[in-house]
Amino acid sequence: MSKNINNPVGMGGGQRKRQSRTERQNNGPHRNLDRQGAADQKAELVRKMREKAAAAEGATQADDDTARS
Repeated sequence: MSKNINNPVGMGGGQRKRQSRTERQNNGPHRNLDRQGAADQKAELVRKMREKAAAAEGATQADDDTARS
C-alpha cells in the first residue's frame, strides 16, 4: 500500500505511533508475557527433573542398602 496521500491506490500516509526503543527491538509488552510464560515452563520442567533425579537417587540408595544386608 502506498503512503503517498496523492495516490488513489493506497490509503494515504497516516501518522505512525511513536515507539520506544524496546518496542523497536521487538521487546514490547506482548513479549514480556511470552517470556514470563517461558520462564514458568522452564521452572516447572526443572522441578520435575529434580523430582525424578531425587526419586532415582533414593531408589539406588534403597537398592544399595538391601544389597548390603
